[in-house]
Parts: sequence; structure tokens; C-alpha cells
Amino acid sequence: MKKRVVVGLSGGVDSSVAAQLLLDQGYEVIGLFMKNWHDDSVTISDECPWLEDSNDALLVADKLGIPFQTVDLSEEYKERIVDYMFNEYENGRTPNPDVLCNREIKFDVFMKIALELGADFVATGHYCRKEETIVNGKKVYKLLAGKDPNKDQSYFLCQLSQEQLAKALFPIGEYLKPEVREIAAKNDLITAEKKDSQGLCFIGKVRLPDFLQQQLKPKKGIIYEVSKDHAVYTNQKPTFDSLIDELTWEATSVKYTPEMAKKVGEHNGAHYFTIGQRKGLNVGGTQEALFIIDTNVADNAIYTGQGHAHPGLFRKTLLVQPHEIHWIREDLRLNNGETMEVMARIRYRQPLQKATLHQTEKGLFVRFDEPQSAITEGQFVSWHIDDELIGSGVISKI
Repeated sequence: MKKRVVVGLSGGVDSSVAAQLLLDQGYEVIGLFMKNWHDDSVTISDECPWLEDSNDALLVADKLGIPFQTVDLSEEYKERIVDYMFNEYENGRTPNPDVLCNREIKFDVFMKIALELGADFVATGHYCRKEETIVNGKKVYKLLAGKDPNKDQSYFLCQLSQEQLAKALFPIGEYLKPEVREIAAKNDLITAEKKDSQGLCFIGKVRLPDFLQQQLKPKKGIIYEVSKDHAVYTNQKPTFDSLIDELTWEATSVKYTPEMAKKVGEHNGAHYFTIGQRKGLNVGGTQEALFIIDTNVADNAIYTGQGHAHPGLFRKTLLVQPHEIHWIREDLRLNNGETMEVMARIRYRQPLQKATLHQTEKGLFVRFDEPQSAITEGQFVSWHIDDELIGSGVISKI
């Protein structure tokens, strides 16, 4: 019997080629397009944000001669992704909708639909790889970086579980992007030259700032600038009674107040902005560009500093709360008091950084060898050994 695979056809070249490769490997393939949004009030352009992608997915399925249907997951998407996202932004945190979309939609709701269709596996067009190993007589799945260093998307899958990985296939993980386009062209797939989508995960052409502004009400507030020479940055590091106290001090962000800064402009709502952001402030006349070093949604204030080397941007240590620590490799999970040397990143595409994990009763501290710029509450930190992503967690603010 052929193994049955349901492919999430997004209307892009990557998932199209994933389907082609699975057919070449002898699988029975079914294509499903996820319709995740149909609230016309947030369509920014005149184009229907998902219709074009849906049509391209249908044409690819037709060309490959595989069954195809559209599944409407908009209710679950609104509940699990969009509502959560707005709640996070309103509370001054910056969520990652793509990581959530994979955990909550593609590899949960969508996977359940696929399994109901009798699928043995679910496949996506992600640039990552999966391997199996045996640990203590038990099969364990490893999530590995994609072969293309410019396209590795394992970070977006950092919240997957062993159960989800067991049923997942990533057919293009062994290929470089130009090779994927070549395969599409060779097989005469309509998506061969199609540009990569830059929109919000599965909403299509909608850009995140536009989407936020249609949903969250504007609220005038003040932009402050903090001097890089402020005394808060020259405070001597105290001596500590314990390592936990020291890690907590390193992970604690500066509490800014208007008295520490000067007013340089106005904004339309602190909840629209995130740490490290440079664009959209519309403040001129400074020697160097202003970067956001902190937002305070309670006071509706934004604090900035001049230049990408401003000390307010940097911190060496971050904390993941106990309930937000996630291990893909459960067999490697740390107990309180244990440490592990890893490579880690705090955002997609950031080069991996040397770090040490410290598991404590307060949570998991990730202490980097070098201070990191724009550690942002609500984003995900992932930790790796060689090219394997072994765990992740939500960055917390202290």
C-alpha cells in the first residue's frame, strides 16, 4: 500500500515542489489549501488576499493530477492566532504569528483534518529536515536546519512536539531555493517564478502594521529619547549571594521614566511598536537614527536611543517562565540546577549565538556569551546543538 500524504498547498513554489517530490518518491498525495481569513474589513489592497494563492494551488494540483480541496480554518485561526496576537500587542508584547500558526494551525487543526482523511503524514514546504534516532530504546525525532543556510525555517517550527514531528514531512529541506525553483520549472509548475509571500502567515497580502492599525485603536503618546551616557548604563554590577540573583539582575530590563529622558516627538499608540524598531517613528533632526529601547503601554510612552549601538538595546540574559519552556527533545530537558551549553537565537534569521541554559525554579535563563540587541518580550528564543533545534520558549520581561 502506498503511504498517503496530505500537503498544505499554499499557492507558493515551495509547497508546490514539496508535492512534486512526494509524487516522485511514490507517495499518494492529496493537496489541501488552508483558508485562514475572510474578514474583508482588513483587506488592505483591492486584491482578495487569499484568492490568487488558492487558484495557484488548484492549478498546481491539477498539473500534478492530485485531489485538491480548500479547508476553511478561519474560525480557529481567529481564535488561536489573531485574538491572541492582538491581546499580546495590547499588553505591550510582540508575538510571532508564524511560530504560533505552525504550532496551532498547520500541525494541529490542519493535521487532524489530514489524519481524518486517512493520511499517514502531513507535508509542508518548510526549509528544514527531520531525522530519527533511538534513545533508551525509544524512537526520537530530531528537527534539523534546512540545507539552504539562507532559507532555514526550523525556527518557525520551534514549538512542535514529538507527536507532531512524527507525522511531519519536509520534502524540500535537502534542497537550496534555486534548486527548488529549477524543479518547479522543469515540471512546468505555474508557481516556478512566483515571488515569496511577505504577508502575515496565511492571511496573504496583508502587512502586520496595517493589520494592527485596523484592529487596535490609535492613542496619542510621547516619544522620549534617553542619552547613551545616562547614569543607568554605568551602574556598577553588584555582588550577588547566588547565581540565580545574578542571572535575574542580568535579565531585568531598565525601568524607564520621563525624568530620565527628553521629549522628541509623538506617536499613535505604544502598542504598535516593538523594541529595536527604527522605522515609523517620524522623528528627524537627530545625529543618528532613533531605535526603540522600550515601550510602556500602561503609560503609552515610547523610549528611544540614538544609533544601533545604544546601550539600552543590549542585554546578556533573558528568562523563559516555567510554563513557557518547550523541549522538542524531551530526553534532553534540564532539571533545576542543571546547565547546558548551546547555540541560540532570539529571532528568525539571526545567526546562532553561543549561550548557556540555566534551569532554575524561577524558569530557564538563557545567558549569552555576548550581549544581544533588542531582546523582545513575547518573541521566541530557540536553542540548538549543532544543526538540531532542541527547544524553545517565550521571552519574558522582568
